[in-house]
Amino acid sequence: MSTQTVAAAPAARAYQLTKVYGRADTAVTALDDVSFDLPRGGFTAVMGPSGSGKSTFLHCLAGLDRVTSGEVWIGDTEISGLSERALTALRRDRVGFVFQAFNLLPALSAAANITLGLDIAGRAPDRAWLDGVIDAVGLRDRLRHRPSELSGGQQQRVAVARALAGRPEIVFADEPTGNLDSKSGAQLLDLLRRCVREFGQTVVMVTHDPVAASYADRAVFLADGRVVATQDAPTPQLVLDRMKALEG
Repeated sequence: MSTQTVAAAPAARAYQLTKVYGRADTAVTALDDVSFDLPRGGFTAVMGPSGSGKSTFLHCLAGLDRVTSGEVWIGDTEISGLSERALTALRRDRVGFVFQAFNLLPALSAAANITLGLDIAGRAPDRAWLDGVIDAVGLRDRLRHRPSELSGGQQQRVAVARALAGRPEIVFADEPTGNLDSKSGAQLLDLLRRCVREFGQTVVMVTHDPVAASYADRAVFLADGRVVATQDAPTPQLVLDRMKALEG
């Protein structure tokens, strides 16, 4: 594959991506020759039955897990051949992460958790951007609070703000509503939707929830380590029907 300009390239791309865990008789193929583009400025939900490879797909795209073969691109950078140091720098500077476990540092305030990645990198925040993110997540009056003083929904909004603080090219979210009640989950999904619409962010979210997937522009379905279907403008019913077909 030839190197492309950032403007022309998708936000992320998998090309003939294969991931195998274990060896010989114990080998398990989690991803099997997956090729897929994730468009810039879009919200994509990744779905599939348990064991379909959806979390592995996300982790390989985000550079959290090494591929067995194939290529993974973030913008115009092919990441699967990068050194660990270069990969760490790319994740820090160009990628944001939101996980089911909020992964906040309990001793730090919400404000310090939000800027943690920038502080570690020695980068000054873009103050106008950061202020916009803080206002978008609705945490202006909670910045001095530590995680233990925040609700689960507020903690996850801190995690979203932290993911966005460095103005990354792409945000990966792995079951971000998994530890939230339905109201907090809906608020978080609306926030991710707004990040795409108002900030021009690219969001890729793994979820098992058809309602969560309906917030996305497109749903991608995996089964047995392969992309088997896509659905533009997914509704909860369309997603549920597709999932039933895959699991049946």
